Amino acid sequence: MVCLVSRTGRQFQRYNKGRRQVVGCIPYRRLKISNDGTISDEFEVLVISSQKGHALMFPKGGWELDESVEEAASRESLEEAGVIGDVERQLGKWDFLSKSRGTFYEGLMFPMLVKEELELWPEQHLRQRMWMKVDEAREACRDWWMKEALDVLVHRLYSSPSMKPMEEDTKIPLISTCS
Repeated sequence: MVCLVSRTGRQFQRYNKGRRQVVGCIPYRRLKISNDGTISDEFEVLVISSQKGHALMFPKGGWELDESVEEAASRESLEEAGVIGDVERQLGKWDFLSKSRGTFYEGLMFPMLVKEELELWPEQHLRQRMWMKVDEAREACRDWWMKEALDVLVHRLYSSPSMKPMEEDTKIPLISTCS
């Protein structure tokens, strides 16, 4: 079961030294190059539009008190982009100035190997989603810190000999219910 309502409000948000903590994902998929399922060394990432539709970015939002950082990353990807997958090892942490609020936030980003793209999701009427090649996404993405996270992901995937995600025992379970 998937919850079709996004969490709202900031009363349960996490803060670190006065900075709101936000968590996001870079959803990605590997491109297949033949009918026999041979996987190429290329991949695409999923970007979403901002709520007002003027910018492109990766899914992100507030980390709430009742969830782990990985659960928050998975929830934001589900709510904003309508994807479910395996949240992998953290890409990094960035301090950035919120464009809408004029205050500093702490952003943590994770890669997510997408396993399922949903037809219905909580913010489907607020956002557009689109798969892009990495260079296109880097150019289109509004936020410098998300571009840096994408660079970390690209380096990680291309420096791995087999381009394998995290080991099976360190994957984070998928979201299956809403609270």
